Amino acid sequence: MATALITGATAGIGASYANLLAKEGFDLILVARDLPRLNKVAKELSKRFGVKAQCIKADLTKPSQLAKVEKRVADSKKPIDILVNNAGFGIKDSFTVSNLDKEQELLNVLVTAPMRLTHAVLPVMVKRNTGIIVNVSSVASFIAGGTYSAAKSYLTVFSESLHTELRGTNVKISALCPGFTRTEFHARGRMKMTALPKFMWLDSDKLVSKSWKYAKANRVICIPGWQYKILSAIARNAPRPIVRKVGMNVRKKQR
Repeated sequence: MATALITGATAGIGASYANLLAKEGFDLILVARDLPRLNKVAKELSKRFGVKAQCIKADLTKPSQLAKVEKRVADSKKPIDILVNNAGFGIKDSFTVSNLDKEQELLNVLVTAPMRLTHAVLPVMVKRNTGIIVNVSSVASFIAGGTYSAAKSYLTVFSESLHTELRGTNVKISALCPGFTRTEFHARGRMKMTALPKFMWLDSDKLVSKSWKYAKANRVICIPGWQYKILSAIARNAPRPIVRKVGMNVRKKQR
């Protein structure tokens, strides 16, 4: 039975990916900080779809706990077929007044964790000549909107680079770049989102379904939603002073 490992698997996009992959018959390894919640999700998915669901309690801001997950994905005797690097969080404060420890934790989760997990799993995938890695980035990676945007830019470019490097193999890399999605993300970050129009919100299950189709087809960038396709096209082609201004305006609306 093929196995998928998903970080940040208890809510939002991670939970949607866990549900989709369980439905398709993949055994699951679910990673998050909240073990009781992990166990609940694992039990529900196992019962509903008849798959095995294992839990790894890990706070990816801490190197020693990230190392536990690295060890698992590097295990060639129990290979990981699908890796979904989804865990993440945001900081509403501007960099000039933000907490430095929180900024470091953001980099640990959004940059270091996916980089190290990918580095650990790729030798096994390349040797077997099969595997899929989905990096959950953001449409924010195309703008200049604080350190969150900068971290997601790393993830998008990292995915593009790997996609090119692995051309000629059957290992597939895809970056999911959603816009505002109805999850716990903004509430956890204490971000005020009341000013955002309803049409700008995306549904987690729908965007994950599209992401999975892109990943299986080895399409490197997935931007769900017509509104974000337009915005990302503008961001990638507009003069950078305009992109920077738009990015800062988005940041201000979240505070």
